[in-house]
Amino acid sequence: AELSCALHACTMLTAIRRSAGVLGAAAATTGGVAFASDDHIPSLNPGWTHNGFFSSYDYKAVRRGFQVYKEVCSSCHSLERIAFRNLVGVCFTEDQAKKLAESYEIVDGPNDEGEMFERPGKLSDYIPGPHANEEAARAANNGAYPPDLSLITKARPGGVDYIFSLLTGYVEAPEGKTMLSGLHYNPYFPGGAIAMPKQLMDGQVEYEDGTPATESQMAKDVATFLAWCAEPEHDERKKAGVRILAALFVAFLITGYYKRFRYSPLKTRQITYVK
Repeated sequence: AELSCALHACTMLTAIRRSAGVLGAAAATTGGVAFASDDHIPSLNPGWTHNGFFSSYDYKAVRRGFQVYKEVCSSCHSLERIAFRNLVGVCFTEDQAKKLAESYEIVDGPNDEGEMFERPGKLSDYIPGPHANEEAARAANNGAYPPDLSLITKARPGGVDYIFSLLTGYVEAPEGKTMLSGLHYNPYFPGGAIAMPKQLMDGQVEYEDGTPATESQMAKDVATFLAWCAEPEHDERKKAGVRILAALFVAFLITGYYKRFRYSPLKTRQITYVK
């Protein structure tokens, strides 16, 4: 019995040592193991103007990005959380946004007869999508469902970097990579096979401000626009943060001065004990 217990203890000790060795090796090579097991490559950061602590969105890029969305992306993807009024002061003036809204036919109702009807859009309307429902979207895209882009930079790991890399990352499939019919190779997409074909080509859009519409420029602009869609309060939040920090700094100075002034007599007093 004693021999059996000793053998059992030795076995347990050996297992613990092996487990510790495996865990140590994994801890030392966590980054390499994680990247080796990924089925896609990490997104690239082309450098964004809004990433700094005191930086804001490039609103010229936001306006160009909306043009790219409207002329390229809106045929498949919706933007259902953005209303026309949200574009006022960002992409358009109020009159321009009204004209844009009126160019859309919005399904409204029911009317007095209980029927739905179409009317010109208003600033309070949300930008309508290209499809009536998910089933219609899948039917028009060979079974694939184009996601809504309102919060896409928050919903995908890598955020705005992922959008830029995905749009510019289409290449020929490497040798030995079998692609099913209707799928396209993109190393930035999980699995490498994506149903959306390459969308951007040089000169595809004619920018109103004369900016050359290269593939990378259009990808960066529309990614900036989608980042704004997901976080339109971005600049105001940074401004509020600066104001709060400034107020806290002033409050700290006032508090420090008051403490020094209020307690200095107590800290500098001399106490003499008399029998």
